[in-house]
Amino acid sequence: MLVATHEGLVEVADGAVTPVGPTIDLMGFTVVGPDHYLASGHPGLHSELPNPVGLIETTDAGRTWSPLSRQEESDFHGLTVSDAGVLGFDGSLLFSEDGRAWEPLPIPAEPHTLAASPDGTQVLATTEQGLLRSTDAASSWSFVEGAPLLQVATWADERQAVGATPDGVVWVTADRGLTWDEVAELGSAPEAVTATSDGEEVRVVVVTTAAVLESSDGGRTFETLLAR
Repeated sequence: MLVATHEGLVEVADGAVTPVGPTIDLMGFTVVGPDHYLASGHPGLHSELPNPVGLIETTDAGRTWSPLSRQEESDFHGLTVSDAGVLGFDGSLLFSEDGRAWEPLPIPAEPHTLAASPDGTQVLATTEQGLLRSTDAASSWSFVEGAPLLQVATWADERQAVGATPDGVVWVTADRGLTWDEVAELGSAPEAVTATSDGEEVRVVVVTTAAVLESSDGGRTFETLLAR
């Protein structure tokens, strides 16, 4: 398991943490495919990357990174990728089909996290005002009535998503973010969440201020992979 941190990418295995690649303050991070990731943030010591790094790319699982676009311009704190392209927030919401040419998009509140469904048509944005949802690839937005005030959120597949509130309560949706069910309490504040689905069960990993936690039953129960 790889975790993006302010000190770079690290591998978590058997309760130990191993650095992967150069030291980069990874403010934004998203997975394109096997060994293929996009990120943003600030260069670390001995790095030749510009500050901020803009959008950078690795195709060797984080061992090396190459600039794609917006060097010395963008520090994407919110970053998500889908079949449609890349969506990032650096003070403004920007969309790119290829990671190089960008266009601005409207959003009614500043997002803490952005999460696009695999095909990119549906997007969730967690904000201080509530959960925003788009069904047209982030071209327009509406607040989800009755949704929990999520701090982080992610898609598991085209219809299932997982999120967590600032107090560490885990919520899930099976109808593309319209309604949400509470499933677990983590006991500490979430910092990041990711999820995958095999068609039956949803696997969830949450990084909190206290631990890295994993669930193999859709977020109902968690085991600690690494205590912080």
